[in-house]
Amino acid sequence: MDSIIESIEEWLRGLLVSGIMNNLNNTFNSVNTQVGEIATEVGTTPASFSPAVFNMIKNLSENVIMPIAGILLTFIACYELIQLVISHNNLANFETWIFWKWIFKTFVAVTLITNTMNITMAVFDVAQHVISNAGGIISGSTAIDASTLASMESTLEAMEVPELLSIFLQSFIVQFLIYLLSALIFVIVYARMIEIYLMVSLAPIPFATFGNREQSMIGQNYLRSLFALGFQGFLIMVCVGIYAVLIQSVAFTTDIIGSLWGVMGYTVLLAFTLFKTGAVAKSVLHAH
Repeated sequence: MDSIIESIEEWLRGLLVSGIMNNLNNTFNSVNTQVGEIATEVGTTPASFSPAVFNMIKNLSENVIMPIAGILLTFIACYELIQLVISHNNLANFETWIFWKWIFKTFVAVTLITNTMNITMAVFDVAQHVISNAGGIISGSTAIDASTLASMESTLEAMEVPELLSIFLQSFIVQFLIYLLSALIFVIVYARMIEIYLMVSLAPIPFATFGNREQSMIGQNYLRSLFALGFQGFLIMVCVGIYAVLIQSVAFTTDIIGSLWGVMGYTVLLAFTLFKTGAVAKSVLHAH
């Protein structure tokens, strides 16, 4: 009778250890895969991220928004000419050089609006260069090597069934929560790229405001917002680097439950900091 009970306990212990190791592998692989995708996606330019979507946005910007921007630029150019003429004591001190000044300002404004897509893409090319250089400095992996997993399995095999059952339930809960956090991280990273596409689609309108000093604040703030979106990728890379260092500091061999919840806590922290990167970038560049 005792041998039967011991056989059942041994079978149950093996089943629980196998289930726990499966949960651990899925948890760590999910975290490592998602973090690796973050580092790849943020270093991609809008044109390379999704060429089909980028071409659609480019066509919308050039064929739908550009005519509106042209009308706005015409209005601003006329308003600027009127302001230049009446600024000299209502034509009492009239000078012809103001027309050359107006022609030059209008030429610059037209040049900017006709090269809107090139300028906006140049912003993200600069950001991509910075992110690529940061990737060479920020090194770290969230992967757990095979020896660590083997040590954890040995530790589990020495435990009793009630303790293994508790670890199995907690590992299952952590695995499920990690999947939810991975989905949240995916949404944060891809939402940044969608926001970039939305900003680029309306680019001609703020660029049309550079012809007038008063209205040019719209265009200046737009450029700051573009740079904020670009350098948000750099901040995301910094968050990933910090996360990799924190994950490597977790002791995976002795306290398995503590290790699991430690990974869970750091992943929550990663998701929170990724969510804040946009606000931090805009705050630094004074974009709103």
